[in-house]
Amino acid sequence: MPTVSILDAVHHDHSELSDLRALLALQDSVVARRQLSPRDQCFAQRRARSGHWQNPSRGVYVAHNGVLTEQQRFWIAVLSTPTGSALAGLTAASLEGLRGFECNAVHLVVPPGSRVQGRGVIPHVSKHLADTDVHPARLPRRTRLPRSLIDAASWANTDRKACALILSGVQQRLVRSQDLRTALSRRGRCHRRALITEAIIDAEGGIASVPEKEFASICRLFRLPEPQRQSVYRRPGKNFYLDTEWEEYGVAVEVHGMQHLDVAHWDADLDRHAALTASGRRILQFTSHSVRHRKSWVGELVSAALRRGGWAG
Repeated sequence: MPTVSILDAVHHDHSELSDLRALLALQDSVVARRQLSPRDQCFAQRRARSGHWQNPSRGVYVAHNGVLTEQQRFWIAVLSTPTGSALAGLTAASLEGLRGFECNAVHLVVPPGSRVQGRGVIPHVSKHLADTDVHPARLPRRTRLPRSLIDAASWANTDRKACALILSGVQQRLVRSQDLRTALSRRGRCHRRALITEAIIDAEGGIASVPEKEFASICRLFRLPEPQRQSVYRRPGKNFYLDTEWEEYGVAVEVHGMQHLDVAHWDADLDRHAALTASGRRILQFTSHSVRHRKSWVGELVSAALRRGGWAG
């Protein structure tokens, strides 16, 4: 059967058809039964029974019988759930421009007690979705980017992905760290709240002192020799600074935060790493997340590098 749209509809009052056309144009040819007048409800049911329209979810119609677009899938998900639901998490963040975190599932935040249907739809119940957390102009209805990133980090399958989501949102200049703090304060109970707070601190550039203290605890835990802090490697025309170095054993450690994700910093980091490696040093690079939360892994690698350099510990 060829694809048939609302434009082919006949035997319907002209004024009502114009209103229905406007609604379908606004919502990418998707409409919920609850949005229609009784007469339009009967019209939509007839079109669906005849095969000219689709009825992909209870109470939702698509005004054609062809392949659904991604945008139509989003509309179906929102209109299939109770009033107050919104696209959320990675789905909403991607629609606002977040790159590097593709997701096929449709994430929704829904009111308590909601019954959600539909393939590929992942509902998340929330009692704390304020009007200020929902974008006032974007359609389909979705959470603002700060709330979307907080939710996505809370729902992520690993801690590392959770941190990456927060840092990437700031690094890609889509959101400010202070907006993330505000969204987190309104979030209510939140899985990984402490970790998300740490990631926001890193995004603000407040990374310099915290990982240094954390790395010192690793040195004590593994009984490593006392390193030199902020040592300088001088070469003609340029000096390089190292976070931590054991010059006697030819080992140095660099701890990277959010700012190193920037292309300019990344390029400079590679230049420094190449120059220091050429001088004979072993450069170990870790993220602030690893220093905080993977202490055993970091300590084992640093110990191995020091032993290779002659340390007898």
